[in-house]
Amino acid sequence: VRLGITICEDIWEEHGPGEAAVSEGGAAAIVNLSMSPYHLGKGRQREVLLSERARAAGAYVLYANGVGGQDELVFDGDSLVFDPRGGLVARAAQFKEELVLVDIDATSAPSRTVRAREEALWPLDVITVESGRSKTTALPVDVGPSMVRERLCAEAEVYEALCLAVRDYAGKNGFQQVVMGISGGIDSALTACVAADALGVGKVNAVSMPSRYSNEGTKDDARETAERLGIRFYEIPIELIYSTYLQSLEAYLAPAAPGVTEQNLQARIRGNLVMALSNQYGWLVLTTGNKSETAVGYATLYGDMAGGFAVLKDVPKTLVYRLARYRNSLGPGAGPIPGSTIDRPPSAELAPNQTDQDTLPPYEVLDQIIEAYVVNDDSIDEIVGRGIDRAVVRRVLGMIDGNEYKRRQGAPGVRITPKAFGKDRRLPITNRYRG
Repeated sequence: VRLGITICEDIWEEHGPGEAAVSEGGAAAIVNLSMSPYHLGKGRQREVLLSERARAAGAYVLYANGVGGQDELVFDGDSLVFDPRGGLVARAAQFKEELVLVDIDATSAPSRTVRAREEALWPLDVITVESGRSKTTALPVDVGPSMVRERLCAEAEVYEALCLAVRDYAGKNGFQQVVMGISGGIDSALTACVAADALGVGKVNAVSMPSRYSNEGTKDDARETAERLGIRFYEIPIELIYSTYLQSLEAYLAPAAPGVTEQNLQARIRGNLVMALSNQYGWLVLTTGNKSETAVGYATLYGDMAGGFAVLKDVPKTLVYRLARYRNSLGPGAGPIPGSTIDRPPSAELAPNQTDQDTLPPYEVLDQIIEAYVVNDDSIDEIVGRGIDRAVVRRVLGMIDGNEYKRRQGAPGVRITPKAFGKDRRLPITNRYRG
């Protein structure tokens, strides 16, 4: 059987080298060796495209994709086989290595005429592989029916991508354990779940660092999440350190009207504490901020942004809630994240009675704007056309543009959308453009 071997994006090219291998080289099957990074929905896009390529070439398409994490990228496997008529023959597992054996019938391909080489559109090398084993002595292989794995739901896809990314980033960079702050909020709870599922509960250290503004409910939820997961839990109150900071800066602050300065001091104390544990024990620090916060700068530079890997960096807040409910659905029992963590209005707890919506639009609105502006490159008018108030859109876009300097100094994190901050979206910090 003649095989046409293509590499990665070769297969995305219409009338590309794969079709040339069939029309000019007489190949019965196109093998594509790929390292195609994941984002939500990418698998279905691949299926549509590969089906078209098989049908256009009149040959089998065997798409073999890598599995693993490398910095921001996750390679999700999801290898596929299509017959010459574009029908799906096999689908391998997502986010796991798997051997799939497929029996192809080269005679089932539609009849085609091999094009003369002088009409070639692509360079074509023909390599003959000599086998040392005769056909009569070939080892028998029980192929059985081709396997089509069921595709994961959206939440399962993203959750598996996060776990694989954390597992490979920690493991491939030589970290034996991780450490993270756990506040009783939904972001740190979800991050703890991902870390525990990715690495094993014995490799995760969660540190609660309550302040004068932490309420008993969030403190209890932080401990409860750690206990349900079975990860190690530590509590280091920051009140003494914070009071010392305030005393040292007393001549320069306005005690009657504490503001962002006092809030950021608390976050930076916590960042220093987890980094101290990292230095002492060699643990990788996982940060817990989500894409919505990262986009608008609702995070403290050298505070909660301090760390080695940002697990939720590309996960919008509304998706964080969906993932938390998904993880709880897996159990055991009601799941590791307390219901009060999910139901409680989100708060940084850096000031009395603070909630995120004191500063930000509702996350349902904010995430729409972020997706439109960051992922889709929509204009202000296009975003307003979705029914969102123009003043809110302008304010959010100003926050996104004005916080590029923060994002440049943040830890690398997993990409799970078509466009993440960082390598996918590189804008100058110094600019006068106001779209």
